[in-house]
Amino acid sequence: MRWTAAALVLAVIGATAMAAPREPARSRRAAPRASHSSAAAHHAQAPAPAVQPVAYYVVAADTGTELAASDPDRQWPPASMTKMMTVLLALEQVHARKHALTEEVVVSPHAATTGGSQVYLKAGERFLLGDLLSAVMIPSANDAAVAVAEHLAGSTDAFVRRMNARARALGLTRTVYRSPNGLPPDPGKEPDLTTARDLAHLARELMRFPEAMHWSGTVEASFRAGKFTMHNTNRLLTRFAGATGLKTGHYQAAGFSVTATATRGDLTLVAVVLGAPTHAGCFDVATRLLGDAFDGYRVVVAARPGVSVGTVPVTGGSEGSVKAIPTDELRLVVPRADERQLVIEPRIPRTVSAPVISQQPLGDLVVRRGPEELGRVRVVADAAVDSAGWLGWLWPGGRDAQAAR
Repeated sequence: MRWTAAALVLAVIGATAMAAPREPARSRRAAPRASHSSAAAHHAQAPAPAVQPVAYYVVAADTGTELAASDPDRQWPPASMTKMMTVLLALEQVHARKHALTEEVVVSPHAATTGGSQVYLKAGERFLLGDLLSAVMIPSANDAAVAVAEHLAGSTDAFVRRMNARARALGLTRTVYRSPNGLPPDPGKEPDLTTARDLAHLARELMRFPEAMHWSGTVEASFRAGKFTMHNTNRLLTRFAGATGLKTGHYQAAGFSVTATATRGDLTLVAVVLGAPTHAGCFDVATRLLGDAFDGYRVVVAARPGVSVGTVPVTGGSEGSVKAIPTDELRLVVPRADERQLVIEPRIPRTVSAPVISQQPLGDLVVRRGPEELGRVRVVADAAVDSAGWLGWLWPGGRDAQAAR
């Protein structure tokens, strides 16, 4: 079969990431978009921040494209960012209808005596599961995290086993959980450990749940029927245009850390900063990493499901041609400097013989930068075409020719 590579210079298909106006703080939310996409492999290393954390990692949330990294696989205590897994497990159970945000949770003596950041739960009190999860995400309440863990699994030990099993299932190969809240370990005990890369992966998974993004994007909220005000620990929500969540973490040995999400235009980012020496420095690094990524990269949508990328003539058919349509969206995040170098190639046949069935594979649409392939998506026929029969050989056009008689 002969093939044609109709190369098209990419111009207007891409969606440029524009700066989004700051939303009201109390309702700011993330807007990740699910996509069967390929990611651009190009990666520009960001300059070293003035305040040097232990590690950092920046990724495009939709595609998984790595945009900046420094020692992203170094294990480090996540502190309260451990709670991201706690909330993920809870929301997965809720969405599987095994639990409900409106069900009551009874606070145990163990949960009530948990220290650090807290909402001052008392043994025997009852709270809705959703209210406790908001306390875990907004003010980073350790006592609420323990209450949730005990409610879902019966004990914190059983819940931690679930956390580690989920981490393995997600491919978080350098993550080990030992608590549901990330508090510093008792003497002789080991801390929770993870990496910047694993945290970014976990964040992308958690972003699928709108409840998590609502809580993590809320600057302040009431608790105990308005008797207690919870304040979000994430300073970026009021200081970085487009910030949407997710979670901070700190204790003395772990330093200051944040997993931050932000959206401008079509581009949603996750930036992880681990082990910064100061509170302000942690957010300064995150601000710089996010700003540089938004300035340096853009989203390109090279193909959309059902939108034709070419026409293929049909020989011996009742119709003269079929349209070649992608089966999935092909979304890439690419450096702005490389935009003019991108080429789209619909690799489809010059002709195809009837009969053609609907969704019949025709080839691929490939995006490349020079010889480097950045992504591809399968292309199929948009409709069925029957054979024209013997009359089709006498009167090209098949049914139309017969009707003309």
